Amino acid sequence: MGGFIMHMRGINFVLGLGVALGLLAGCQAASPATKQASSQSSKTSAKSVHSSAKHQAQARPYQHWHTVKDVHLPILMYHSISSGNQLRVPAKEFQTEMTYLKAHGYRTLTANEAVYALKHRRIPQKKIVWITLDDSYKDNMTAAWPILKQTHQHATINFITGFTHKKNHLTLADAKRMQASGNIDFQSHTVRHLDLNNLTYQVQLTELSSSKKWLDHNLQQNTQVICYPAGRANQQTIKADKQAGYQYALSTAPGIATSTQNPYNLTRQRVVPGMSLTAFQTLLTSNN
Repeated sequence: MGGFIMHMRGINFVLGLGVALGLLAGCQAASPATKQASSQSSKTSAKSVHSSAKHQAQARPYQHWHTVKDVHLPILMYHSISSGNQLRVPAKEFQTEMTYLKAHGYRTLTANEAVYALKHRRIPQKKIVWITLDDSYKDNMTAAWPILKQTHQHATINFITGFTHKKNHLTLADAKRMQASGNIDFQSHTVRHLDLNNLTYQVQLTELSSSKKWLDHNLQQNTQVICYPAGRANQQTIKADKQAGYQYALSTAPGIATSTQNPYNLTRQRVVPGMSLTAFQTLLTSNN
């Protein structure tokens, strides 16, 4: 009887040892399905972290900007990128100038970034510039845009909303396509490009409000900047600017814009054809 009991105990020991080894093997060697699930979980976790970081960067785009006593922002003023008169800068010269900005470490601001910098006196780096092109000419798309993409620069086109049907001006479809690239944003240059200081207050307000509403609706944005046609404005214009909802206004008066200037009369630096790189550099660093 004792031998029988010892025999059964031996069998139970062997069976128990087999089960334990099986469980151990199961813990040590995951199945292919388990490995795949684990890999997918790791990838999902990594994507989640990346997505979270990207979301935080988008939610706080200015978190790494630093505060300064006074912002000095050269705002370059272009019109047509072609040849013919003093308002037209040839594409070859425009490319040379954009290449210069890239080579010398300038950051070209968007309109929203420029507004933020001037309003809050915060900048992303010392060398900053805001490129503006007035009148929304077709060659802003065919000539300037490819150069901006090639040199990784950004520009603001001051858009005449009532000129979209004109042959030599940008259409709404053009504007949407350019905006989607990330190299271009659009601000207001009124509806009909009239001298505002010759208009009554109510007509001025209509020009300013209608163009802003058109841009806001069609480009899904909050248009913050008005560019005065030919740089002409008066005190009534500034009153209308504020009522229409603009934060800043661009003039054609020369000089580097600063955060201490009247926000509704920012100065700009005019780029002219035939300008040497030395003269171009002067626009970026000193007042005329």
